[in-house]
Amino acid sequence: MNTAAPTILPLFSTPFGIVRIPGADQINAAVQRIFAQRSGSARGGESAFCYRSADDLLDWPEASVRQLADEIIRGVYAVVASVCELSDVELRSFKLEARGWFTTIRQDGSVPAASYPLTAWCAVYCVGAPPPSPSRADSGMLRLYESRLGNMFQDATNSAMMIPFKTGHYAWRPVAGEIVVFPASLLHEIALLRVAGELTLVTLRLRFIAPGQQGFGRW
Repeated sequence: MNTAAPTILPLFSTPFGIVRIPGADQINAAVQRIFAQRSGSARGGESAFCYRSADDLLDWPEASVRQLADEIIRGVYAVVASVCELSDVELRSFKLEARGWFTTIRQDGSVPAASYPLTAWCAVYCVGAPPPSPSRADSGMLRLYESRLGNMFQDATNSAMMIPFKTGHYAWRPVAGEIVVFPASLLHEIALLRVAGELTLVTLRLRFIAPGQQGFGRW
């Protein structure tokens, strides 16, 4: 007697959106110059391996920075609209609150693992990246750590499950002109950069407030 094929549902899936910005090369070149000026004249927040700006990037007056911020936010809206049941009219009626900064990572630099409280979404945009390391595949990669199944007993079967059920962490290689958007509760980091050059990223924390809802304190 044949057994009927089972129905398998991917419960508790985590969205990870990737968006490509049109005309990114021109925008990236302009903001790279501004970032170099800002980091070169800054005091504090810098080490020999990594520089992180203050989180007021969305308030900067430069046209290219504002254009880039608009493109990143547009990408966030596209990802959120793709994974929720809200109409575009409903989504656009929400008040958006966001903070942003840029990070420049040099050879042997990294960004420690973090997640963001009081934040719904995290967006990471790559302004510029060096070539991959020939010896370390994880050089400069964005790592996202899974904790959802951390207490699950693993045997010979569930340790060999296929994607999207496979347990374990995920890594994305930053590509100039691409944004990734994911829940801000995910613990994530930038792995040690093992090659010469600089990896420049823009990070945004975002949350939405529906009409009639109270806002939140400053994060």
